[in-house]
Amino acid sequence: MKELKQKFTQGFQELAGSMMIPVILLVIAGIFIGIGSPFSNMENIRAMRLENIFTEGSFIVSVFTVINNLGFMVMRYLPLFFATGIAFGMSKKDKGWGAFSGVVMYLAMNTVINTMLTLNHISMDTLAVENLIAQGMTTQEAQNYKALFGFAINIFSYDMSVFGGIIAGLSAAFVHNKYCDTVLPSALAFFSGSRAAVFMTMIYAVGFGLIWYYIWPPFGSGLISLGKFITSAGLFGTFTFGFLDRALLPFGLHHLIAFPIEYTKLGGSMEVGGVIYEGVSNIRLAQLGDPNSLGYITRNFISGRILWQDAGLTGACCAMYSCVSDKNKAVAKSILIPAVATALLVGITEPIEYTFLFVAPALYYGIHAPLSGLAYVLTEFFNVSIMGESLRNMFPNLLQPNKVHAMALLWQLPLYFVLYFGIFKWAIIKFNLKTPGRSDNEDFTLLTKKDYQSLKSQREVGVDNVMSIIDALGGKANITSMTHCATRLRLELVDPVLAKEDEFWIQSFKAHGVLKKDKSMQIIFGPKVITLYSQLEEYMEKK
Repeated sequence: MKELKQKFTQGFQELAGSMMIPVILLVIAGIFIGIGSPFSNMENIRAMRLENIFTEGSFIVSVFTVINNLGFMVMRYLPLFFATGIAFGMSKKDKGWGAFSGVVMYLAMNTVINTMLTLNHISMDTLAVENLIAQGMTTQEAQNYKALFGFAINIFSYDMSVFGGIIAGLSAAFVHNKYCDTVLPSALAFFSGSRAAVFMTMIYAVGFGLIWYYIWPPFGSGLISLGKFITSAGLFGTFTFGFLDRALLPFGLHHLIAFPIEYTKLGGSMEVGGVIYEGVSNIRLAQLGDPNSLGYITRNFISGRILWQDAGLTGACCAMYSCVSDKNKAVAKSILIPAVATALLVGITEPIEYTFLFVAPALYYGIHAPLSGLAYVLTEFFNVSIMGESLRNMFPNLLQPNKVHAMALLWQLPLYFVLYFGIFKWAIIKFNLKTPGRSDNEDFTLLTKKDYQSLKSQREVGVDNVMSIIDALGGKANITSMTHCATRLRLELVDPVLAKEDEFWIQSFKAHGVLKKDKSMQIIFGPKVITLYSQLEEYMEKK
């Protein structure tokens, strides 16, 4: 039972990490739409009084139109990107072939469903609401039933949206991992290995397609009902979302809370520019590029992030700094200022959060997570809606300020700075919490410039020399699985005892922290983990 639970948890963590692969495209899409939409629509151009520069039909307007349409292309084919990205991320080896199988599985499954729908005389014509009402359905029932259907690329099928991509990606990864090591007789050797996995993907697609043909109607109806429940839960639901988003961060499962709200029907659906978009992030991006939208949706489960990310955590860092003795302030400043800058500029908050999570978890779960939930409630209650939470994502707000509803932030941001600063400082002093600069073990973070210089070469070699990392994990033979997400390296080990202690990773490899549970291990390296993982994977394959 314990081993089964461990595999189940590991699977969810790998899925959460794999989901971040296609989400990268949404970040890019936001940039493209943010840049392209203001200068591809003449109404916006005239509103900015730039019609003498950006004339209708001119080459420069055409260029911005292309940029804008590329952004919307990502949203249009998002399910396919999720099928590919998740299959890539969940494949244990030959990831390129795994990603290819994800495309095959997505198209093949929907073709199977399309065939079954055709055989049962179901089409967009038969799904007209008036036809369904004539068959005995109420108007609401007819509308809900019709909402189950749509198009996958150009294939009439169930409207599984991003869930369809996730299902296809997981299914393809399962088949690929099962058959990628297949060895066939010499006469059929060409179809060995990952080629055999692609062949089996087509076979399995028949079964998976038939299964989902019968499963999706009740499953899809359940999702619609769940979405309505979340919507009807009001501010309590908003608080729960914000609290769990932070509370699950240490376990690497926070993406599983935010993702369905941001990119699927669970976050609601809305017609923008004549097209139905699902998920609050997709709706906001559509509103960003739609000249007829007057603003972004208020209940977006995202705007609240700006309060705790930009103001709250800055206040927390100031509180931790104020509790450091005078002799250690210079060193504490050198640690906290880069962490604050990273959060403000690029929106990566884990360096700050892990700074106090591992030395004072009470601050994290008792103060930070609840205040994060409250931040989402405050912005929603006062109708705040803004595009972007960090400075790098604020550019669209400057180009279309008429769509931004953020006046309440003028008092909410200072309020959150004061809240975090006051409560953090009180708790640190009251309970003598060992935040950076107050720990008895000064080697954890408090280094003088001389100490830093003496360890610099050792640390840099530790990051660049993957052999050192492999050795610190107990050798290649001790590693059974290795994946990554946006900030952490995820590992499954044969014997966790062979891996170095947490302090070693923090001191020698500049890790922000380490998580261990049974045979699972997560090392938080920050954004550099992406490059580091590629180096580790290349080394493992060569050896």
